[in-house]
Amino acid sequence: MNSVDVQSSAGLSALVFSMASGMVDDDAASIPDSPVLEAPLSEEELGIQKQRLALQTWITSVPYECETPEAMQEKLEFIIGKMAICIETKNWLVLTTWDGVLQCWADMIQRLLSSKSDSRRKLEPTDLQLPWKPLWRLLKKELWPKSRLRDSPYVNPYDLLGVSVNCCSDILRRNVANILVFVAEKCRRYYPAEEIPEMLSTFIPLVTQTTFLTMIPVLTSFLPPTHTHLYVPALFQIWEAFNSAVLDEQLINLAGDLAEEHVAGTFGSAGPEGGAQWKDVGIWTDKQWTLLVGKALASMNVPVGAARSPSSTGGDADSGSHENSSLRIHKAVDRYDALAKAIVYSITVDGPIRDDKSTARSEAGFSARQAGYLAGSKALDSLDKLITSTESFFHPSNSGLWTLTLTMFLSKLSAQFIKRLKEEEQSACKTPEHRRITPAIRRAFVTTLRTVGLLAMFSKDPLSMGFAQSALRTLALIEPALIMPELLERAYGGLEVVNETHRTTAVLSCLSGVALPLVSEKVWLGGQKHVVPLLELCIPGIDLNDTGKTLCTTMFIVSVIESIKIGDLSLTQSGLSISSDAPPEDQMSVDNETRLPDGIDVGDSTVLSREEERLLVRESTASFADWVTSLLRRVLALYENLPEEGGKNRTTGGKQEEAVLKALRTMLDVVCIHVSDPLFGIILKLVFEYGTTNAKANAVRAFGQLVSALARAQPGKTIDRFLPFCIAQIKDELKHGASSVRTTSSTIAVSSDTTLHWNMSILRGCFGFGGTALLKHKAAILDLLSTLVDKTLNERGFTGTGRLLTRILTTLSGVYPVQNRFVNSNEWDSPEFDNDHNSHWGHMYEAHEVKIDWHIPSDEEIAFVLEILDTVVSPALDKVDALLQTANTWDNIAQNDFCRYLQICRCAWAGLPTLFKQPSHDVVNSCLNRDTEVEGLLVSSIDVEAGFCLADAADPRFLRASVHRQRFGEVLHHAATALGHDSESEDHIDAVISVAKSIDVFLLKYALGRMDFIALQKNYSQARDVNRAWPKQKESSRLVFLKRAVFYHSSRLYLHALYRRRSELDDSLLGDLLELSLSPYTRVRRHSQAVLHNACGYYVRSTRLILDPVFNALAKGTDPDRMKGALYILYNKGLVTYAISDPKDPMLYGRYLVHLLQCQHQEKPSIQKLVNSVAHESAGHLAEEAIRTDTYTDDVPSALEALEALKTEFSSALIDAALLEEARKKSPIRAEAKLRRYDETVAAIVDIASSPSTHWRYVQIALVYLYGLLRRDAAPSVGLAKLFIEHTISPHPTLRHVAQKGFIKLSGFVRSRTFAASSHELWFEEWNNPLSRQVAISSNRDFFATVQRPIESGAEETVFIDKPTSGFFTWAASTKGSAPAPAGDAPFVWDAACQPALGAIRATICRDDYFSSLVTLWGQESGKTANTPELRSTNVTFIKVIANIFQGAEVERLLSVTDPLLWDTDRFKQRSKHWPKQLSDQVWSWFCERLDRIFPQIKPDTLGFWDSVISFQLTDRDPRRHPGLVSWILNLPLDLQGDSAFATTKALTMLNCFMDAVAYRNPELCDKYFNMFLENSTTSYAEMRMMIAQNLYMITANRWRPTYPSTERFLQACATEEDPLNIRQPLYLSSTTRLVQQLTEWKSERLPPPRVNQSQYDKAGLTLLRWTAIGLCSSLAPLMFPYILPMLPEFLRMTELSDSPELQAHSQAVLYILSAVSPPNGLTPVIASHFVNAIKSSAVLQPLLFTLPYADRGRQAWRIRLNALPTLIVFLYRNLLSIPDDIFSSIMDVLLKCLADDNVEVREMASKALSGVVRVSQRQSIVPLRDHFVALARKVKLPNRQDPTYADKLRTLHSAIVGICALIESFPYSVEKWMPPLTDVLAVHTTDPPPISTTIRKCASEFKKTHQDTWHKDQEAFDEDQLQNLSTMLVGTSYYA
Repeated sequence: MNSVDVQSSAGLSALVFSMASGMVDDDAASIPDSPVLEAPLSEEELGIQKQRLALQTWITSVPYECETPEAMQEKLEFIIGKMAICIETKNWLVLTTWDGVLQCWADMIQRLLSSKSDSRRKLEPTDLQLPWKPLWRLLKKELWPKSRLRDSPYVNPYDLLGVSVNCCSDILRRNVANILVFVAEKCRRYYPAEEIPEMLSTFIPLVTQTTFLTMIPVLTSFLPPTHTHLYVPALFQIWEAFNSAVLDEQLINLAGDLAEEHVAGTFGSAGPEGGAQWKDVGIWTDKQWTLLVGKALASMNVPVGAARSPSSTGGDADSGSHENSSLRIHKAVDRYDALAKAIVYSITVDGPIRDDKSTARSEAGFSARQAGYLAGSKALDSLDKLITSTESFFHPSNSGLWTLTLTMFLSKLSAQFIKRLKEEEQSACKTPEHRRITPAIRRAFVTTLRTVGLLAMFSKDPLSMGFAQSALRTLALIEPALIMPELLERAYGGLEVVNETHRTTAVLSCLSGVALPLVSEKVWLGGQKHVVPLLELCIPGIDLNDTGKTLCTTMFIVSVIESIKIGDLSLTQSGLSISSDAPPEDQMSVDNETRLPDGIDVGDSTVLSREEERLLVRESTASFADWVTSLLRRVLALYENLPEEGGKNRTTGGKQEEAVLKALRTMLDVVCIHVSDPLFGIILKLVFEYGTTNAKANAVRAFGQLVSALARAQPGKTIDRFLPFCIAQIKDELKHGASSVRTTSSTIAVSSDTTLHWNMSILRGCFGFGGTALLKHKAAILDLLSTLVDKTLNERGFTGTGRLLTRILTTLSGVYPVQNRFVNSNEWDSPEFDNDHNSHWGHMYEAHEVKIDWHIPSDEEIAFVLEILDTVVSPALDKVDALLQTANTWDNIAQNDFCRYLQICRCAWAGLPTLFKQPSHDVVNSCLNRDTEVEGLLVSSIDVEAGFCLADAADPRFLRASVHRQRFGEVLHHAATALGHDSESEDHIDAVISVAKSIDVFLLKYALGRMDFIALQKNYSQARDVNRAWPKQKESSRLVFLKRAVFYHSSRLYLHALYRRRSELDDSLLGDLLELSLSPYTRVRRHSQAVLHNACGYYVRSTRLILDPVFNALAKGTDPDRMKGALYILYNKGLVTYAISDPKDPMLYGRYLVHLLQCQHQEKPSIQKLVNSVAHESAGHLAEEAIRTDTYTDDVPSALEALEALKTEFSSALIDAALLEEARKKSPIRAEAKLRRYDETVAAIVDIASSPSTHWRYVQIALVYLYGLLRRDAAPSVGLAKLFIEHTISPHPTLRHVAQKGFIKLSGFVRSRTFAASSHELWFEEWNNPLSRQVAISSNRDFFATVQRPIESGAEETVFIDKPTSGFFTWAASTKGSAPAPAGDAPFVWDAACQPALGAIRATICRDDYFSSLVTLWGQESGKTANTPELRSTNVTFIKVIANIFQGAEVERLLSVTDPLLWDTDRFKQRSKHWPKQLSDQVWSWFCERLDRIFPQIKPDTLGFWDSVISFQLTDRDPRRHPGLVSWILNLPLDLQGDSAFATTKALTMLNCFMDAVAYRNPELCDKYFNMFLENSTTSYAEMRMMIAQNLYMITANRWRPTYPSTERFLQACATEEDPLNIRQPLYLSSTTRLVQQLTEWKSERLPPPRVNQSQYDKAGLTLLRWTAIGLCSSLAPLMFPYILPMLPEFLRMTELSDSPELQAHSQAVLYILSAVSPPNGLTPVIASHFVNAIKSSAVLQPLLFTLPYADRGRQAWRIRLNALPTLIVFLYRNLLSIPDDIFSSIMDVLLKCLADDNVEVREMASKALSGVVRVSQRQSIVPLRDHFVALARKVKLPNRQDPTYADKLRTLHSAIVGICALIESFPYSVEKWMPPLTDVLAVHTTDPPPISTTIRKCASEFKKTHQDTWHKDQEAFDEDQLQNLSTMLVGTSYYA
């Protein structure tokens, strides 16, 4: 493994410093800081220097000095040293704890590595190379475990515990395979490219029809993304050959990754050798691109046609796949992001530019196609077609499940496009200039997505709307001039029409996304003047009755205001020239040289000069004052209408009201921060006047938030204004009795206290920010606090006092930014900015440009804090301590005093998490096992600077603070002891809970808690993502960098909260918490348990500290409530993991399980139910790997080698020699102790389960535990084996089920131990049976010769091949086979260590009554359905295991018990491979002798059962193992034309089993039966026809084996041949064609109704249709297309047979299914031609109807056209991008002819078809078609009805009218320029006879419906006459007038 590219000590120091910085999860690539370097350096020096500068940006963002690189080098060395000792001593569990310490900084490495001088990837393949084979070795074991062990990881032993499968699915299935695939995918870039051929040679042979769902994800996860020419052609050929949604997702994902990786082709990072060559479209050939975009279109999932046919059958094929039951890999793929990448990164100028005037003409004169490509890009042209074809599905009125898919795709497209655009703007971009995105491409891309984005922005569901608006935001950043005018037009319309709430909310949320183009003239010149008008329009959106609208309004205001200054510029003189700006480089770039393409609509907004725009902006700011005051009044009005506060948490109303208040708080914060000083004075005055004249009980908290927003902006002014008044009011209220009624629990607010709480809330808001501003009011604050502490007696009052105290102390002692404006303070305060701030709106910074003003506690503030502790908190604590002396005699007054004084103390320390840095404690009880554990390896935290107020332990202030905290803890312990520990009573519950909350504060309110850290991290991530256009954007708003700095500071604080050592006082308080967690009172118990579990996550070994008392609480005689508390503690997942899977102390192992099993003594139902739940939770943590890991003693040379290499990077003192020696001595002791504890645990559980007094439910739990405790590296004990086998005949079905599973697993481990030659073979499951043989097979011929060779006794070359794992595409080097077991003794002897256990099992099953008891019990088991017996696989496997493990020793007993059951109800049958020959022959002889007697007794209800029996025997077994069974099946009488349907069905069922499992081994047999089935397709019974169809598909699939002699030959064929997989070379085409030809003859012989279904034509037709349907819905659907081609014309003709509803329905369904499968390359035009020809031929046949025989005379050929047209359009749509131009011409020709059809229904259907075709693909044909139809309509004059030509002219005129209507309906949601004049034509014919008039009215009605929402704009396209025409078309209803 190559080392990271840091080769100097400076580089290593930078790495260390980076790791120490605590920069967690920054997604460093998002903002790669790269300050300008001053001097030229070498490349290596440049990289190191950039790393240091980037790091320094982080370091300088916090207000304290961070560690030096040398100091952090020592800390890192300390961690690595401990990890090295763990590795050398194989102490893997302790290693994981130190890995957790290192994990705190692991993400920091990426920032360093991302700063390479040429912006390369963080870690390049040249820096690191990894081996792939070890990972594949692990994965292979998980994908295909040994058959006997297959049940082990995937069974459900927990269904016996009364738990549903769904709720425990997370522990039923091992997720190891998915994890390994994930690891492979992350590592694949670093696998050597030279290994690709070997990878392919390993993986390709394993791809078969039944494994492709597993192996394709493996291939895509392992193959490196370079040298794509080696594997891409093969993968695309495989893709084309299979029909699978899983395959589609995996290969689309791969295509997206490769397109992005190789956008620069051979100029990219992979170089000329590894880079992909540019081909027809990007790196894809035309064929590959067609397949890719076809899959893209199918992925949109839009419904097409009246039947709303599915877009793909791939999902159904996967669910019905052979491998569905064993699919191991579930690899999540973002299909739409991958599609977007594949398309966007394939866009380049690679063809002629499309000219709308240059089109080819068809015979009819319309445009067949457009020459060239959109903007000269083939990929963009394909995208344009894809978007155009789905355009109508974006409209809100046409929404459905597909809307989310489409809008998500739209969002991903825009995101990927701007990402590529920005990448190509970087100087380091390697993409050649001629391959980059051009301005024309950029505009064409935006124009392509603009219309659908604007349609979808009003989507009905919020997710779709969000995706669409995200896309519009990105497009607005790409081409604002094309997006913003259209968006603003809709915005004004949506905001002015307030009664359409959905449009208003959609507009507001969309405007929030485009705030940057709106406010920044550098992004779009023309948006700033709209800011104030839009803000004014949105004020009515603040409405308490409409939560959604209010949230969207506040979001818009925030997004705009956070980027501007709210100040009046109308009266100030600008310091800059209005027509220019300094610096000039900040001006928006305007492309003056490039003309906008024709047809681009930039909206109606007038483009003004920069000077004019700025003047308008400055004038508009005059309205800011009115807007701000209106906004505040609106907010205050909302406050007045809030519901009353209530509930435990004193929330205002419900969740919706709380969401509104939270949003308003954020909005007010942003507004107040960004107002100018004059406007701030106005706001402050308005708020002060309201606050001093009102006191609203329902708005106490809300108004405090408003004041807090003012204090955040200017704390000094706010405090000075409010404080004197509020103090006076508070004292006055207290004087007159406010808060004088004593309470200790939450109650409804007393109305008389409203003014008190109102003013306290105001003060909480004032004191939230600006610690220095509090100092001038120090005396008043102290006096106020003392008064409140003494006078607030009710719970609401003293908790409010506590919150006020917390706020004050946090403000004084905290480190936080004090200025959150959008520009730095020096800029904000400058006169130039004040006069011209509009030119700075939307200003973006780079990280090093941001200057943050922090609040750092001064000495005066720290002194103030200590004074508060001395004068307020300490006296309160004294009173608490004094009250505890009389705790047993408290009255209500004493309890109230205790609660309120303790509340003050608790809130004080809750506000001081960073007052002083806690020193390291002397650990009194380390909870170590001195015999096995090393104290020096106990995990510890890493000390980093974090901005604590007091960090020097010698500082007197430090001592004062620490004494205060120590005393607080001691008093808490005293309180817990006095009130808890069996002394608590119901009267003291409030006091006890207050104590628990205070302990929570003492233990956990230090530095920063986990949840607070996660919240800050999430807050920063959200702000970063909202403000960036692409992942590597350097610039962002100042707010983002501010939050980044806060997050960085918080991450350093968070490190201090982790891995804390316990002091003696901490231990005492944890013990107190534990006692409270076992309290008899539920409220106390629940709260204390939550605190306890949280504390255990921070303090080292705290879980171990509490486990012993918890276990003791389960002992007999314990109070039930206390026991219940202990069980709930044990229910915690973290504790379960520690106690079972990860106990560092070996002596702890197993105690959890044993103590849980000893809970039987408590009979309370609730406790037993809880025990059951805890048992279920704990059972999932029993994995044999856990013991193996902790006792692993094998050599680890690779780990030691890596460790030696790592040591060279550190000093010689890396490893403490003494510590290493101690750890080495204790390592074997630890392993021995763990193994001993395992044996003791198993023995104890066996004893419990074996005890007669143990309840069966506890026996059940014990069996489940023992099942999980079974290990392959330890021989099972006699007691364990005996317990399992005895309970296999337990009367309890649940016990029997688990015992059987346990016995099966045990026998599998016996087998593994016997055959494994080493521990590696044992654990990797690489052992082999002694009878196993490796057979060299290189071709199908070799395979067929091998498997058909007769078995000869004693022949050495005879080998059974049961499960060939290769041979589909290529054969592996060798194939596993098995030699026949010889006659005589058993061929092997089981492991000697397992013999005692096997002896105990044998003794049980040898009892005379064992098998009879077993059979009796199994006979009592009910199936899933009452009437149909089922074969239970568990029972079958159980008998099979007994037969195998004892080598047929009890065969006679088995057969004697089984024989009577054959003539009653058989429910099991056994099989075995490796019995001695004589025993095997005996069993098969016995069975085959009875088959002829069994077969006649099979009834319909038992047929499925026997189907399972035979399938079980044949599946995955060489048929030569049971020749008698095979012979019997093949010799069954099969009269498909006989009279006995069930007799034939039985024979067919048996044959089906054979064909499915075995037939692929014998091609001649397949051919024979295929022809036989085809010849009998006319059988009279539907059931047999269905089975025949299934067999036809089965044989077709089995015969498809495109095998090549080697992987190299296969890859070569895929790269050079057109059809390397033979999917277009059907083997049975001639037979099928002959049958189709017969259909033509049979059609003329059809019987008249009602006997028509007995016609040969109908019966054969249904068989073929079902065969086709089965094939098309399977994973091998592409194989069916060559067979479908000759059948398709007949299928089309079947659609018109109305006298046979079944045949008609099946044929129509097949035609729709046909469109849901992508045809193989080249067959799409052939199929489309069949449709066209069918329509044409039916038109030719129309005049000959009366010449047909009587049977056909009643069937009109027009029905063929009527049914074929919709299926043609669906097929056309699904395969739109792969149909050539000549086919389109034919389709258009036939549609025009159908418009003139004699039948009205055909004309109307043709009109719908034409509308769809024009909409999705033929827009260039609109003008010629319009001219054609208009000319025809004007040419035809209707004569009188009596005129002979009347019908023809009516038909001709109607064809013109429906054609015009089709054109209008092709654009349902827009009004094109050519539409309005068409109303002149249609209005004239409104009064014509039907169907003309009805067609026009229907068209007008549909037009009205689809244009209602946008009619205010659409009507502008019509003049007065045309509007009147529309009214006339609606039959006199003047809707549009």
